Amino acid sequence: MQTDNKISSFLKLASEGNKNAIIKRRIIRQYLTGGDCSLTDLSREMGLSVPTVTKLVGELIDEGFVHDFGKQSTSGGRRPNLYGLNPDAGYFLGVDVCNNHVSFGLINFKGRLIKYKKEVPFSLAKTKPSLDELCDLIDATIAGFGIARKKILSIGINLSGRVDSASGYSFSYFYTEDKPLTRLLEERLGCNVNIENDSRAMAYGEYMCGGCNNEKNVICINVSWGLGIGIILNGQLFYGHSGFSGEFGHFPFFDNEIICRCGKRGCLETGASGLAVHRIICEMLAQGRASMLSEKYDATGDVSLNDILDAVHKEDVLAIEVVEQVAHQLGKAIAGLINIFNPELIIIGGTLSTAGQCLMLAVQSAVYKYSLQLVSKDTTVRLSTLAGEAGVLGACMLARSKTLCLV
Repeated sequence: MQTDNKISSFLKLASEGNKNAIIKRRIIRQYLTGGDCSLTDLSREMGLSVPTVTKLVGELIDEGFVHDFGKQSTSGGRRPNLYGLNPDAGYFLGVDVCNNHVSFGLINFKGRLIKYKKEVPFSLAKTKPSLDELCDLIDATIAGFGIARKKILSIGINLSGRVDSASGYSFSYFYTEDKPLTRLLEERLGCNVNIENDSRAMAYGEYMCGGCNNEKNVICINVSWGLGIGIILNGQLFYGHSGFSGEFGHFPFFDNEIICRCGKRGCLETGASGLAVHRIICEMLAQGRASMLSEKYDATGDVSLNDILDAVHKEDVLAIEVVEQVAHQLGKAIAGLINIFNPELIIIGGTLSTAGQCLMLAVQSAVYKYSLQLVSKDTTVRLSTLAGEAGVLGACMLARSKTLCLV
């Protein structure tokens, strides 16, 4: 690995039970969650003596992780120095892989997004050439961002489907029994890599950066081409026993006999996803239903999901009708989630969420109709405020949290 080895050596000591290394990791965690503060305030928050905190913060400054920002302004009296994470101690790259594009983000050590590259064309497939193309795009993006490879402490990559982030295997894309995908990527990219399910990463991005107001139980619905959820319980990502939680799209929901991508019949995804919107629209266009999409469909035999969403924004009657139909089924399923989990907040993100109120009104109507009022009355259902950045931010933040052993 070309990654700066200060992090790895520091974390190795912590994992071996070195007391000072463990406390220094706690100090970094406190700066991450509480922001910059004086040594006295840090001492009080952590329940440690000021001399101990002073010594360890001094070591973290020498190691490049913490920065002395100088005197803070006060209303009077002696002004203490303000300390916090050094934003240039290292960087974390987030890679959000979708069916036909990939987006990139780069955060500094303090978690600020400093670079963002949106929707670079890419065709995701279960092939070696597709993996090679992804690695080439990552290499080109790092070069374009102008950050030395050794300063990138970790790369977080989101993929749809079954992803076991603990073992580093993706069972839906780029699977090989020989070695985990993370190992293949690390050998190719020369940097520490972790992978995550796209919906879980989106949930983490929303939780960390999306304006959650102290909610600790949050469900993020990723309604794009497919359908998945990320679950935050008691402030922590919920993975499930085997690491595959969140396969909401494959809940057996319909008696429609439609074969899902997973090979089962009647999955929720077959009637409540971007894929469902696309299929229903194409069926109706083939039957001769009038729409501003008709001309393109007649000429090519297909329309894209983005074409459909654009038609929604232009108030095309057929596009609105289909999105509302799918949104009703989605809302009915969300009502079930509310009845089971009783969350404080449900966030709807992903490509289909750009339909805005056309989607939300139908979702909220179904939630009101099918959820238990006593359970749902304290649950807020809203659209993502991060839009397309949620997945990228989640990948970045998870790369940082996992590298620093904070999750």
